[in-house]
Amino acid sequence: MRIAFMGSPDFAVPALRALHAAGHEVACVYAQPPRPAGRGQRETPCPVHRAALDLGLPVRTPARVRRDAAEHAAFAALGLDVAVVAAYGLILPRPMLDAPRRGCLNIHASLLPRWRGAAPIQAAILAGDAESGITIMRMEEGLDTGPMLLKEAVPIGPRTTTPELHDALSAIGARLVLRALAEDPPAVPQPEAGVTYAGKIAKEDGRLDWSQPALALDRRVRALNPWPGTFFQAGAETIRVLAAEVAEGAGPPGTVLDAAPRIACGEGALRLLRLQRPGRAPMAAADVLRGFALPAGAVVG
Repeated sequence: MRIAFMGSPDFAVPALRALHAAGHEVACVYAQPPRPAGRGQRETPCPVHRAALDLGLPVRTPARVRRDAAEHAAFAALGLDVAVVAAYGLILPRPMLDAPRRGCLNIHASLLPRWRGAAPIQAAILAGDAESGITIMRMEEGLDTGPMLLKEAVPIGPRTTTPELHDALSAIGARLVLRALAEDPPAVPQPEAGVTYAGKIAKEDGRLDWSQPALALDRRVRALNPWPGTFFQAGAETIRVLAAEVAEGAGPPGTVLDAAPRIACGEGALRLLRLQRPGRAPMAAADVLRGFALPAGAVVG
């Protein structure tokens, strides 16, 4: 089958590789343009771009496509059977959605209609959902509103982190989109009930609000690492929290209860397991506190 693949981050790479390995003719790969990265701020291709180059596939990196008639014409000229989209990062306009013979299929990292939008993996963990999954849907102009072709669920455990769920869903998406292309299952409209939205994650979302229950903060630590990461203020330093767990304890929110250390929350306490000080390597919390005072009774922000 002659396809275009449209994706940008690590999440999309297994699907691209699976489509190529299955013998589909990948006419073109679309990815976000290279952007400055690293200490030297050198222009760096995104993961899908790099994977496409490794596979010897042609790559296009338009900065925008919504109102670019030339890009619409170039896409239509590919003569596609289908386009597969996975976390591409640009909204496709009607001329591009309609160009492939079988339309555009999206690999979405949630069980639609729950968690439409930009950050469904993080949203599912933050909400305490018991499961997440992959939905293969046929794209429309609306935000993740298209009819569904296939779904597969995966449980979210009490210690599941975003990287773990990300990798599991990425592998499922690669497998499921191959099935969708091979089987061409009937499209089922999304139910109107149960729609939720997962907005973009901002850096400030990582600040721990100690007035919240410890369970909510534990979910936040698991959901927002590695990016933007969770953090709190201890004196003049911003301390990153890389791992934590719910613990027993009570006190004014933000109060250090002991050297474990446990921090009092709006309900219960949070035991800090792994921390990182500015300019230092990540370490076990006990090792960090050997060189940084966080005494019982201190209040963190």
